[in-house]
Amino acid sequence: MPFLISAMSKKRSLIIPIRIIDIEEDGFHLLIEVKISGKDALLLIDSGASRTVFDINRIKVYTEDRWFEPHDKLSTGLGTNSMVTHTTELSNLQIGELSLPGFKAVLLDLAHVNESYLKLSLPQIDGVLGSDVLFKYKAIIDYGKRQLQLEEASG
Repeated sequence: MPFLISAMSKKRSLIIPIRIIDIEEDGFHLLIEVKISGKDALLLIDSGASRTVFDINRIKVYTEDRWFEPHDKLSTGLGTNSMVTHTTELSNLQIGELSLPGFKAVLLDLAHVNESYLKLSLPQIDGVLGSDVLFKYKAIIDYGKRQLQLEEASG
């Protein structure tokens, strides 16, 4: 994946391609291909989501865990009033050249999202890339170039 390095700031800008899909008359969704524990996965980019979350049903492809720690907070959003969450630690979440080992993952049941996508003949998602990661890595979404730029401190 391409990246730029600024010698002055010692930061590395990572460029990751995004797919923009048309959700009929509801606008557009942005998808990004990532790797979870070395396996290909698809995430929806949602700057309005406070946390990065993964589907509790689909995450089983990426981890050997079959029991997940209940999280003490309910989650709101994603078309629901509230839902019980769980957590697990992913051995590695790779977004382009950005590697996030030991990523603390929040798990939700995203079946309702994937059912909607299935009805629209869209690909199933494994999770949602939220503002926790987007903010930390100073994300810039360029719709024209169809790319996500993340900034990583080097060294």
